[in-house]
Amino acid sequence: MEGTNQPGGTRRRWGRSAAVLAAGLLVGGVLVGSLSASAASSSSSKSSGSSSASSSSSDTRSPSAPMVKHGPGETLLTGTTAQKVRAAALDAVPGGTIIRVETDSNGSPYEAHVRKSDGSEVTVKVNESFKVTDIEAHDAPSAPSA
Repeated sequence: MEGTNQPGGTRRRWGRSAAVLAAGLLVGGVLVGSLSASAASSSSSKSSGSSSASSSSSDTRSPSAPMVKHGPGETLLTGTTAQKVRAAALDAVPGGTIIRVETDSNGSPYEAHVRKSDGSEVTVKVNESFKVTDIEAHDAPSAPSA
């Protein structure tokens, strides 16, 4: 066994492998982070429509919900208030899906935008006691011309 340097050579190989692995993880992490940031900035710039549109870092939409702008003076709800408004709206529209919940700049303190099971959309107005005060139907989207 004279002349062989197995233990030291094995350590060196493991050291090199670990260094290559660490570098790969670092580069991969940077790449994923930059791609995610690029995608987020790309989707927000497509949906903003104007330079004065405000955005909120607390997004209460479901992951599959489309990016929707809310009215002036309205902000997305979070936390317990959002949960209570959601619950009130879903009680009023059984089988519905919440699109977003937000403050209301026209009448009620809160509103929930809901997609009904038939695909139509309504706005459910909710008061400060979390009771539904009104359900406003939206115009149906126009059918594409043949």
